[in-house]
Amino acid sequence: MNKFLESWELLEGGQLATGAAVCASGQLVASPGAKQAVELKADRLVLVGGCDAESYPLQKKRHTLEFLRGIAHLRPRTNTIAGVARVRSALSHATHTFFQGAGFQYVHTPILSASDCEGAGEMFQVTTLLSGVDPAAAAAAQQQVQQLQQDVATQGAAVKQAKAASADADKVAEEVAQLKRLKGRLADMEAAAGRACLPLTPGGQVDFSQDFFGEKVFLTVSGQLNGEMYASALGDIYTFGPTFRAENSNTSRHLAEFWMIEPELAFADLADDMACAEAYLKHCVRYIMEHCPEDLAFFDAMVEKGLLARLQDVLDKPFATVTYTEAIKLLLASGKQFEYPVAWGIDLQSEHERYLSEVIFAKSPLIVTDYPKDIKAFYMRLNDDGQTVAAMDLLVPKVGELIGGSQREERLDVLTQRMAGSGLDPEDYWWYLDLRRYGSVPHAGFGLGFERLVQFSTGVENIRDVIPFPRYPSHCKF
Repeated sequence: MNKFLESWELLEGGQLATGAAVCASGQLVASPGAKQAVELKADRLVLVGGCDAESYPLQKKRHTLEFLRGIAHLRPRTNTIAGVARVRSALSHATHTFFQGAGFQYVHTPILSASDCEGAGEMFQVTTLLSGVDPAAAAAAQQQVQQLQQDVATQGAAVKQAKAASADADKVAEEVAQLKRLKGRLADMEAAAGRACLPLTPGGQVDFSQDFFGEKVFLTVSGQLNGEMYASALGDIYTFGPTFRAENSNTSRHLAEFWMIEPELAFADLADDMACAEAYLKHCVRYIMEHCPEDLAFFDAMVEKGLLARLQDVLDKPFATVTYTEAIKLLLASGKQFEYPVAWGIDLQSEHERYLSEVIFAKSPLIVTDYPKDIKAFYMRLNDDGQTVAAMDLLVPKVGELIGGSQREERLDVLTQRMAGSGLDPEDYWWYLDLRRYGSVPHAGFGLGFERLVQFSTGVENIRDVIPFPRYPSHCKF
């Protein structure tokens, strides 16, 4: 910068501190520096927004990602989080271009739901009943109710005593009048206490019929069941939106709020589902390698050595396929001691999934099919053996399970039995069963946790660092 400029005093005065916003104009020239291709030879500089260097949390040094989570409002200004945001944006665009280009219709499924798609019960409940509850007032009112109940009992005894002692009529009338007054105050206070507390049924349970929707309602865990409705009418559809799980897991793999991509393919079986999942992942990887080369090079150098080679493998290598039973045999034959012991019937853990894709299948994406029915959701199609379902999980190095899908159970009688076996009341899902009563067709679909795709694409280890504002147990800030 030309130091004779009028704005040179900004530099000498220390006003251009780290974090300041400036407007600079000049000539873009090749840079002699090794770490940048070009630089700006400024001839005009304006301070737009100053920054207090003493209190600004981001300094010219490398901060830990854990530290940055505490300043989520400022962390997009760092190289890592800004790069993640750009890759995340590119993956979002790639998702829409893939499905729209393949003739899928984009369906907006509801965030509020009265159904538990996964049957796990780990859902956030939504209610307006608490808005009318004042805990302090409720406690005070309850104390007054108890005191008035004692007063009524005492006064009732006084009335009986006056009558038994053959007291004069005026004395008895006075005692009776006092009892009536106390009963009236008790009734008023019980009504006030009821308004300050949650409404209850005669059985003492919370009466959700008085809630906003007239029943229990939750934040959705999946848009799949709604997606199936539209797939039965429009053909292939996909959803892309936020989902929620009230799973109390403080790990690097779990979020309470995250985004899901859920396509549904009409007139499709498990093989079609697997082909769609593979084509989608390859499309996304190809797109970011073409449109985010600088960010991926940064992640390859600073976050995960070998990231670019791993992503290229997704494009170059065919996806391997094994059944769940074959995968269990491979894990047992490996001789490796896992934290979670391996046996047929277990739900594969991340350590098993990553060992399969990273070691046994040499860092190649892997699709595992035909899982035991007892560890999968009720809507997955029961195989002819009666023990497994037509399910598939796409496992990838670094992450483990990236995609989970299945052929859906299109047979009404089998689906009803599966619901009952999962502890669900078929009456609560009458509308879902109607899809099987009226023109049922074979169909399949999958779900992909979008944040895990961003992790896979950037090499970032903790899922809390690939979503702008992470939500997890005891944390809902910003």
